[in-house]
Amino acid sequence: MLYDSHAHYDDRQFDADRCEVIAAAHKDGVEFINNIASDIETSKTSIALAEKFNFVYATVGVHPSEVRGMTQADIDWLGKAAKHEKVVAIGEIGLDYHYDDTSEEEQELWLAPQLELAKELNLPVVIHDRESRGECMRILKEHKIQNGVIHCFSGSAETAEEFLKMGFYISFTGIVTFKNARRAIEALKMIPPDRIMIETDCPYMTPEPFRGKRNHSGYVYRVAEKIAEVKGMTFEEVAELTTANAKRFFGVK
Repeated sequence: MLYDSHAHYDDRQFDADRCEVIAAAHKDGVEFINNIASDIETSKTSIALAEKFNFVYATVGVHPSEVRGMTQADIDWLGKAAKHEKVVAIGEIGLDYHYDDTSEEEQELWLAPQLELAKELNLPVVIHDRESRGECMRILKEHKIQNGVIHCFSGSAETAEEFLKMGFYISFTGIVTFKNARRAIEALKMIPPDRIMIETDCPYMTPEPFRGKRNHSGYVYRVAEKIAEVKGMTFEEVAELTTANAKRFFGVK
């Protein structure tokens, strides 16, 4: 059984068949799915999906690219929503300097209270860190965050090692199946098996040989297969281990 620790079934690409895709993935061996929020509306959708499917769990939070116009009222709402019994983390939150549609200052401004909210509620954080030049790591250290996962990891072994020292887990997507994923593979080689999680980040990051198609949880097995190949483990060992890791991290019984 597999645990897709990071999916976005609130995305409009699933508007025509959302529930059918989720149910099919579960039938095909995906035991648990986390629907990860990226703003207030998708936080609501994540909770609704978690209420509909007993094997789906939710997060609440505002992605760095979505913080424009955010207010303290949004933080207050997140604090209340995070107390829902199916909410397992605050996220995805972090920094994304790849695009210039949201200022770095505004991203950092609204990352801090979400980190503090997670600490207050004793919830883990799901971190999005893209081209932040070390600023995301610095802020996480500044706020003494130790209960977190870096999602969709594609960085260096040195960066992974630093996050591991902080107590973080590392989560991999279909990127590890890409031909140009050398850095991610080198990082994967040195990460202890008990700190690894798998995810689709669907509908994005579709693994080989399905690139070009809409991603979904039914493809997460390809990530597990690649990890098994790199780590010299069986597929069954990776499936069992990464599921246990995710259940432990997110507090899923």
